[in-house]
This record gives sequence, structure tokens and C-alpha cells, in this order.
Amino acid sequence: MNIIIIILVLVIGALAGFAGGVWTTQRQTKKMLLENPPLNEDSIRMMMSNMGRKPSEVQVQQTLRQIRGAAKAQANKKKK
Repeated sequence: MNIIIIILVLVIGALAGFAGGVWTTQRQTKKMLLENPPLNEDSIRMMMSNMGRKPSEVQVQQTLRQIRGAAKAQANKKKK
């Protein structure tokens, strides 16, 4: 009887630890992506150059602000 209870507690603890680890990892990843988006100035310049445009610094920064704003809006929308 005691062994069954010990095994049950271990299984429940392992499942709770797994669920907590997944939740924490997911939250940290989302936070990291919001703070450091995968697109940077160089990749935006390259994309605009591939489209046949010579981007100015103002256009690059404006595009970055739009991308970051959209990401924050999406994150705030999901929180509600």
C-alpha cells in the first residue's frame, strides 16, 4: 500500500514539474522574442534591396518599429 502511494506521488510530481517547465520555457521564449525580434536592420535592408529598392535609414527604422509594434499588439491581444 505504501509503495503505491509513493509511486503515485512521484508520478504526479513528475507531471507537475514537466508542466511547470514547459510553461516557464514558453513564457521566457515569448519574452525574449518580444525584446529581440529575429529581424534586424541588416535583414530588412537586404529584403528591401531584393525588392529593387534602396532603403534609407528612416525607412529601415520605421519598418522595425512597425514590426515591433505589431508583435507587442499581438502579445497584448493574447493576454486579454
